[in-house]
Amino acid sequence: MRNPRDSRAGFTLIEILVVIGLIAVLAGVVLVALNPSRQFAQARNTERTANVTALLNAIGARVAENKGTFAGEFTAAGETYECPSIATSTMFRIASDGSATIDLSCLTPTYIPARLPFDPSATGAHWTDAGDYDTGYTVEVDEFGRYIVAAPSAELEEEISVTR
Repeated sequence: MRNPRDSRAGFTLIEILVVIGLIAVLAGVVLVALNPSRQFAQARNTERTANVTALLNAIGARVAENKGTFAGEFTAAGETYECPSIATSTMFRIASDGSATIDLSCLTPTYIPARLPFDPSATGAHWTDAGDYDTGYTVEVDEFGRYIVAAPSAELEEEISVTR
């Protein structure tokens, strides 16, 4: 008769190594299938789309309230704002200063509350205040008078642009 103390319950080293190997293979397959860097890039592109749409909606609201033109002075909540003229067929970066830029801070807070949206990963894109910002986005007016706001730093070879 066998002694109950001699029987050993548990897993062998081989069984443990096989299970660890299977877990490693499954983890690798899941990581490749999910592709987190692509997921993050898609999330940033979604944010860019929302941002350029918000900017275009604000420009559209300003144009609608100003009888079809963007440029001009207006007063809101006791403050006076001056919106610049946007030249036709010229692309401008929406920023407070620099070459080939246009200052659209007149849109805050009347048309966009708090601050202008900025690109989540474009170099130099930021918002400090109405005198110090760079959205990372561009705006232009085409020959038909339509406003185009675009995100030139879009990822995954996407073109993000909205027109009205």
